[in-house]
Amino acid sequence: MKRIQKIILSLAVLLVLAGLVYLAFYLKDVAEYKKAVEETTFEEIPLANVSDGVYTGEYDVSFIYAKVEVTVKNGMISEIQLIEHKNERGRSAEAVLQNIKEEQKIDVDAVSGATNSSTVIKKAVEQALKKGLRKE
Repeated sequence: MKRIQKIILSLAVLLVLAGLVYLAFYLKDVAEYKKAVEETTFEEIPLANVSDGVYTGEYDVSFIYAKVEVTVKNGMISEIQLIEHKNERGRSAEAVLQNIKEEQKIDVDAVSGATNSSTVIKKAVEQALKKGLRKE
């Protein structure tokens, strides 16, 4: 009977250690994700220098990812389609796309309660617009 108790205790200790290792890696990933979002900056893309067309952009910070398709006509953003949005609780951030279209700029206010997802979506739009910049 003592042998079975030792085996059970050993398995329990291993399980707890495995859980702690997993937790440590998870917390490290979360810290890296938060740092990536904090360090995200935006370039203001002059829309007059973006050729008419449809451009795809994406941005990934591990826990949040966005892929967009931006249509530019006559130096203006005429449409933005969200192709993919992997998020935690930031689905409401998708409203930022309408703000970008209305204000015709990338660095609009983030959606309250979905700041990180807003940042990732805006950066994906920036990446798309950069593809359409005319070479000078």
